[in-house]
Parts: sequence; C-alpha cells; structure tokens
Amino acid sequence: MAPLAMAGLFLWCRDWQNRSMDHPLAALINARIAAAEAEGAFEDLPGAGKPLPQIEDPEGTVFHRMLRDAGAVPEFVALARELAHLRAELRETGDRSRRQQILKEMSMMEVRIDIARQDYKK
Repeated sequence: MAPLAMAGLFLWCRDWQNRSMDHPLAALINARIAAAEAEGAFEDLPGAGKPLPQIEDPEGTVFHRMLRDAGAVPEFVALARELAHLRAELRETGDRSRRQQILKEMSMMEVRIDIARQDYKK
C-alpha cells in the first residue's frame, strides 16, 4: 500500500475507533485495527508526524478518485469516443442513406461534446 494511503488509513482507523457506532462489524474492525497496531503496521510510515496535504474538497476528491479508479470518464470524453466510432462506421459504410444518417448523428454528437466540455469547465 502506498505510504500516503497507509497514513490516511491510519487516521481513518483512529477516527473509526473514536466513534461510538452500532455497526454490525464494529467489533471485528476494531479488533483488526488493534492487531495491526500491535504488529506495528502503522509505525515508521513515510511522512509520519507531518501534516497531510490540504485538500479543498475532501469528499469530492475521494469521489472523483473512486470514479477514475472504476474507469469512469467525463461525459465529453465518452461522447468523443462515440464520435470516433461513428467516424469509423462512416468510413466503412457504403449505403448513402446510412451515411447521411451517420453524418447527422456526428453533427449532433459534436454539439453535445461542446456542451459537455463547457459544463465540465464550470
């Protein structure tokens, strides 16, 4: 586990222990934390005793990291991928009516991408 992640886990664990929770797994979690502390898993971590980096929006940062780790991308990126598929289909299609339909879809897709980029920048 990365040193910063381990330090964050340690702080989370400390916070967890200080809470009075009626979670069904609270006893198990506390026992695992105590065992890890007894084994020295939280000792000599890089950055120990130093303040954690300041984060403006901790909840948002964690949420975006979870999305990124799960493979999620901003809407304009997903739309750009769809546009690339439409372009590939256009190159392969010989039917005139289907080509016109694809061109219309591509035009609409480009507008949606521009709107999504503007929303993303806000």
